[in-house]
Amino acid sequence: MCVVPLGRQEILSQLSRCPSLPSLGSINKALHGLLLVEQRYTAHIAEIIRRDPSLTSRLLRLVNSVYYGLSTPVNSIEEAVFYLGVRQIRQLAMVTPVIEDFQRLARQCDFPWREFWQHCIGVAILTREVTTTINVQSEDSDYVAGLVHDVGKIVMAWTFPDHFAEIHRQAAASARELVEIENEVLGIDHCELGASYLERHHLPELMVHSARHHHHPEKAAKFPQAIAAVQIADLLLRSEKMGYSGNHREVTRDECFTASGWKMLLPDVCEAEHNIARASLTRTLEQMPQMLEGLV
Repeated sequence: MCVVPLGRQEILSQLSRCPSLPSLGSINKALHGLLLVEQRYTAHIAEIIRRDPSLTSRLLRLVNSVYYGLSTPVNSIEEAVFYLGVRQIRQLAMVTPVIEDFQRLARQCDFPWREFWQHCIGVAILTREVTTTINVQSEDSDYVAGLVHDVGKIVMAWTFPDHFAEIHRQAAASARELVEIENEVLGIDHCELGASYLERHHLPELMVHSARHHHHPEKAAKFPQAIAAVQIADLLLRSEKMGYSGNHREVTRDECFTASGWKMLLPDVCEAEHNIARASLTRTLEQMPQMLEGLV
């Protein structure tokens, strides 16, 4: 396939034709609001979930996955809500519409998309675990930042399918960094493309900065800790070969814990505290395959 790099103006012009992702503007507000009230009634939550067949299906699939190890299958939404808890339900409510929007955009190209969705969701879950482990204050925003960090790859597949195919043909044949190949083949990498796309659609700054700087959080002018957590989550998923990011360069576990983001998150702690944080994240990683199998 013969493709040539494009100039920035042409890239941005073509980017304007890429449809928006409605789910990123309002992530299941009704459920989110209900989960924040002081008294959380399972029946009320279940009734809202019941209106969304895709969310219902994902919820039942997750609770019946190997991760939960239940001896009797769960068939009712009320029972699933009881087992999963408020936090997991809120994450499911965010994941479901976003992934469905992602899937609609991704139909342009042949690519292992299911494994890619697992990577995105895995990074979201692990980003939250990183911030929790090191006691960084956060809400659902860090989870969403992890979920959309690679949105530029989806946008690239929709807007520049021939370039996308050539990039991943070359990536599979080498151990070079994906962003290097993207810049050579297309003229822009997925980080900048994703950030430009999110900016164009007036999405929150954290999403924009996460897309742009998740490989180099030290360059982020805002939200450095949240973006550092996304970097570590991304590297850890790649090191364990869970899901598929499209980047074929091998990542070692040691590299994850010497990355710029790790140093930003734990700059002045002793080795014992580093080891405790690593052990906590390792336990989460061990559970991740079963969890992802239930979600995607």
